[in-house]
Amino acid sequence: MPTNRNALIRYKTIDQCLRNRLRRWTLDDLIDACSDALYEYEGKDEGVSKRTVQGDIQMMRSDKLGFNAPIVVINRKYYTYEDSEYSIMKLPISQQGLGQLQEAIQVLKQFQGFTHFQELSGLVQKLEGHVYAEQSHRPPVVDFERNDNLKGLNFLDPLYRAITRQQTVLITYQSFRARQPSRFAFHACLLKEFNNRWFVLGRRDQQEQTMTLALDRIMEVDIAKGIVYNPPQHFNARTYYRNVVGVTVANNSRPQNIKLWVERAQAPYVLTKPLHHSQELVEKVEDGVIINIKVQLNLELESRILSFGEAMRVISPERLKRKLQYRIQMAAKGYEEEE
Repeated sequence: MPTNRNALIRYKTIDQCLRNRLRRWTLDDLIDACSDALYEYEGKDEGVSKRTVQGDIQMMRSDKLGFNAPIVVINRKYYTYEDSEYSIMKLPISQQGLGQLQEAIQVLKQFQGFTHFQELSGLVQKLEGHVYAEQSHRPPVVDFERNDNLKGLNFLDPLYRAITRQQTVLITYQSFRARQPSRFAFHACLLKEFNNRWFVLGRRDQQEQTMTLALDRIMEVDIAKGIVYNPPQHFNARTYYRNVVGVTVANNSRPQNIKLWVERAQAPYVLTKPLHHSQELVEKVEDGVIINIKVQLNLELESRILSFGEAMRVISPERLKRKLQYRIQMAAKGYEEEE
């Protein structure tokens, strides 16, 4: 258990003692109270040293944590708060601190599919309520994109636990193209989010190649008892995704130079937010810019290019150019048929 958490337990315990004015608190009393609290909350039975509690009192008195606690010693023996209304739990939060808390809460909410978040949900709600009250109903200044209705989020935690515990899972899966679901043993090694969807990477039992499964197409996940965990050997997410846009990686495909024309109005956006880390500016032309990226051809790349509409055009390779031409023609045909 992190030392910081133990320290927080001691600070809170000392605070509760000093707020209790029905009895007098010696240093030994505070040591016993902190030892009892750590045993109750963390199961630690070795006790707390005198030096540790003295250091805690000095820390609470200081501005390092923003407490500035008015701890005084009466008759050189008994510890108490000079201000009877003081508590470290009642400290006002600065506007900057409130903003940081609000952002932290939004970050935590991104992981609501994990048990870790479920265990923290009560604390997050309390924090959110406190921030909301302190900010006098001010709207949030940070908003993260998320889709709470996305299917498959309930599989995040069992897959996460299977990976960390090195357990093989049995997955019932049905892709969009499959007529019937299939069930197979899967050696998961990575959870990945892309475009507000979650995916799990790993190796299907009896196969060598790494494959990617969308969580929203998973129907069931169970632990595969008796099957030794054997994930892809020497897997490295950074190198695995180095040559792709998105999550679809063809194991036997080499990256290609993709040359693209971008119209003048959209050029600043593409130059400041590259399509891929390999992006290079090839040339500035009269009506825009020409850029080059070196990636594998996949559906995510096609979708990304098409998302720019008429503002982006493939110059090469010819194979990708023809494929996008066909997709655009079919889309246009669909609109023509509606007229």
